[in-house]
Amino acid sequence: MFDRPIDLQKARILISNDDGINAPGLRLLEKVARSLCPEVWVVAPEQEQSGASHSLTLRRPLRIRQISKRRFAVDGTPTDCALLAIKFIMKDQRPTLVLSGINAGGNFGEDITYSGTVAAAMEGYLFGIPAIAFSQADKGWAHVDAAAHTARDIVERVLAAMSEHTTPWLLNVNIPNRDDAAALPRVITRLGRRHASEPVIRQTSPRGEAIYWIGPAGSAREAGEGTDFFAVAQGQVSITPLQVDLTEHAALPAWRRNLATAS
Repeated sequence: MFDRPIDLQKARILISNDDGINAPGLRLLEKVARSLCPEVWVVAPEQEQSGASHSLTLRRPLRIRQISKRRFAVDGTPTDCALLAIKFIMKDQRPTLVLSGINAGGNFGEDITYSGTVAAAMEGYLFGIPAIAFSQADKGWAHVDAAAHTARDIVERVLAAMSEHTTPWLLNVNIPNRDDAAALPRVITRLGRRHASEPVIRQTSPRGEAIYWIGPAGSAREAGEGTDFFAVAQGQVSITPLQVDLTEHAALPAWRRNLATAS
């Protein structure tokens, strides 16, 4: 992994998010990246795409709006943005590292399956590029500057450890909304679990039609020591290594006995 260190002057960082091209967290993460590496590309959604998960836009064409040099807005999802960046906008020289965020609100436990922030990073990982998703634990952007300082130190450490042949990895980072976030302990965690989301909210539109809102996320169900929930509750920065393989490996023998047929 460390046989040939990356030349930071030749490295390329791609940044995306799900809060949109004008989000404060994105601008600060871009500033962080530019302080470490001269070539930074931003490809982010034109509008907020929270909860977009790992979805692609397949039923209409996408539009790319160039804002400035190496800065683009896409009228699609975070996954669209990462894919277009890697396969089209940056096709001549793929990114060295993909960063996503800084998201307004935490991505804990099974939140990652809904999160557009994590999805943008995951798309980079699926293309064989190391990636990090950054989120603040609470919404509202309180102390986002401190979160950016935390992100900078993590990215700097990651880049210092990477080589030109680094095996791709995916990290999910949750940062408490505190002014001392950069000085907080950082711990490696596993995903916790939430209760089911709150009830669906039924309302009536001005035309008398029934309309429905998806309720907020449920409270933490599995939040014991070692989980991302626990770490942030204890005033720590949670760093969770993720993988894409959802196979329940331990259950494979039982399913083979009950369902598989001889070939």
